[in-house]
Amino acid sequence: MKGYGQDVWNYAYFLTKRADWADDISQEAFLKVFRSPNGFRGESSIQTWLFAITRNCAFNYRRTAFIRKVIPVGRVERQGLSPSAEAEALSNRFVDEIWEVVMELPAKYRELLVLDAKYEMTLQEMAELTGLAIGTVKSRLSRARRKAAEAWKGGSVYERA
Repeated sequence: MKGYGQDVWNYAYFLTKRADWADDISQEAFLKVFRSPNGFRGESSIQTWLFAITRNCAFNYRRTAFIRKVIPVGRVERQGLSPSAEAEALSNRFVDEIWEVVMELPAKYRELLVLDAKYEMTLQEMAELTGLAIGTVKSRLSRARRKAAEAWKGGSVYERA
């Protein structure tokens, strides 16, 4: 949990857009790992394995609840020091704007963009985690980047390309 706890929570948050759900999902993911300590077979990295468990927990959690509306997005906590209050304020504003754009993307694009940008997963790792073909991962990631760029420039992320 020390090494991957924040990453697991962040991933659950990106999947659900809800901090309270991310708390429950990340806790459930680590409980599954604790209950089955020999579950890691070494076929992927530990992070990919934990994300797969987290993803399954998130989908199970979402099946039992209904997401009917857009949930306001707050800023995801970041660790680090800023050189000045002004620099921190400008940086936070920029980061908030980027995360708002990312969180507005449809889930199938948002997930891959986060796995790529935040967790630096390879296409193969993303394909294994999501159960998608590598070609599908590549095309969705490309569309996610394009939609994020369009949204950043003022367009809607829901417009069809």
